[in-house]
Amino acid sequence: MAILFITSTHIGDAILSTGLLNRLLSDDHDDLVTIACGAPAAKIFAAVPRLERIHVLRKRRFSLHWIDLWRTTAGRRWRILVDLRRSGSPFVLRAREKYVLPKLQAPIHRVELISSTLGSPPLAPKIWTDERHERRARTLLGDGGDLVAMAPGANWRGKIWPADNFVELAHRLLGPGGLLADHRLLLVGAGGERDTAQPLLDALPASRIVDAMGVGVLSTYAALKRCRLFVGNDSAMMHLAAATGRPTVGLFGPTRDVHYAPWGENGLVVRTPESVEELIDRPDYDTRTTGTMMANLTAQTVEAAIRNRWGDALPI
Repeated sequence: MAILFITSTHIGDAILSTGLLNRLLSDDHDDLVTIACGAPAAKIFAAVPRLERIHVLRKRRFSLHWIDLWRTTAGRRWRILVDLRRSGSPFVLRAREKYVLPKLQAPIHRVELISSTLGSPPLAPKIWTDERHERRARTLLGDGGDLVAMAPGANWRGKIWPADNFVELAHRLLGPGGLLADHRLLLVGAGGERDTAQPLLDALPASRIVDAMGVGVLSTYAALKRCRLFVGNDSAMMHLAAATGRPTVGLFGPTRDVHYAPWGENGLVVRTPESVEELIDRPDYDTRTTGTMMANLTAQTVEAAIRNRWGDALPI
């Protein structure tokens, strides 16, 4: 028998579901696993152990993508079916055990909500890589000194911290007298976010920058494991960094850190002076047209929060 694991389209949410998947794979069975998810998230699962198949859910009108999943899987009886999308799949597919993501009843973190699907305490995200990804990271980083990672992009411009603020923070951390003055800057993000990262690429000498924009999510994860610190917007890259267990600073404004803070004991949230409500309740707020809502969060504030949390004791 086997496991059918239905999870998110978005990379960040898919990352937060990996702890639950790891729990399923860690039991005493040797089940193969089929993962159903959106195309962006599929790359997260490429190195999952005992992976039989990734079924990419390509959205179609009238929810016909769920019919596609049924056609592909209806001939099997699964040992476990987990549905984190609350689709109709558990009603039409056969499985010995079926688990569906509960509705959010309280302001809890997404990891806690996902873990409660199995009635479990919080299950920390787990990312799997293989030698290809580790080798790519080694080649990319070389033998140089320690690194600070930054991810200046996100999937919505409203939650993107201005590039000039990232530049100032890089100078504060990596410049003379900075907390990590002898470190290089590792830039991570999707290839399409290069324009957002360009001011950082222009701000430091090439010898102080490792450009990892667009190298692939699992190779990026392998690189992030080698960093002393990550700073980024509320984004998939932030959740990827947090999954490494390394110190991860998430910058928040118009999104809710109670649900999406970087998970783990080394996660740190630094928010705008305004609350989520103060930002999104403005009369001119429109997700389609609103620019950055993060401008009032200063680089000085972020640097101070990092120093206050870790001082000179950043884990090596």
